Amino acid sequence: MTDQLKYLAAYDEQLRTDAETPSAIRVEVEGPVRLVTFAGGRGFVTYRDLGTLDAGGINQLVNRALNYYRADPAITQVEWKTRGHDRAPGLHEALLDHGFRPDEPESIMIGALEGLCRGVQTPQGVLLRRVTGDSDIRAMSEMVEEAFGDPASTRLADALIGRLARNDGMELWVAETDGRMVSAGRLEPVPNTDFVGIWGGATLEAYRGRGIYRALTAERARSAMASGKKLVHSDSTEYSRPILERSGLIKVSTTTPYNWSR
Repeated sequence: MTDQLKYLAAYDEQLRTDAETPSAIRVEVEGPVRLVTFAGGRGFVTYRDLGTLDAGGINQLVNRALNYYRADPAITQVEWKTRGHDRAPGLHEALLDHGFRPDEPESIMIGALEGLCRGVQTPQGVLLRRVTGDSDIRAMSEMVEEAFGDPASTRLADALIGRLARNDGMELWVAETDGRMVSAGRLEPVPNTDFVGIWGGATLEAYRGRGIYRALTAERARSAMASGKKLVHSDSTEYSRPILERSGLIKVSTTTPYNWSR
């Protein structure tokens, strides 16, 4: 078995369970899918596989799932997470028909944590640190929204502060230089698995290409290894994918989020 197939099998077996959504405040099961509710009015649909459903059955499943969220006025947006290696006849069309819109596909990257640290040095003048206080988290969230070009809001900060209060294992890390936060990312150990997730990587445009994001990723990997984790997984944009590939991670599939807003 190739490393790609081995990692993909581990991904499907270990991560496509409740381990995928440790911060959920509610999970309901509808057929083969899990309907997850997060703090801040966000719904999330995921599953291990869709079994033998045909296009008609999948269309009915999408309709039932969306009706579940529509019935809760607190839910303002829903993400349906798809994977490129799944058998899912008619899913794309059913999601579009129900008002979901796809984002850009991302690469599912998996590899050994050691590779993220090998040969990585922190650029001169850059400080890497873990943040836990409310004021730091709000400053970090503002920077992330700026890096992604998103409108400023308190939603991200409020959700992260709430998660830290639940002590689910998430860690928040930032890189600082020139007297400001310029890069950030989350570390999410997956309970009862070999995996840790590296998520939310964002670097201000003016500070990209300097090795800051790679150094921040290495620091998160060291923290994960200290807790006994062996493998890392990440849904990677085309900006961060080459960085992870240079560290030995392998693209095992793709994931495309489809989003619905009330």
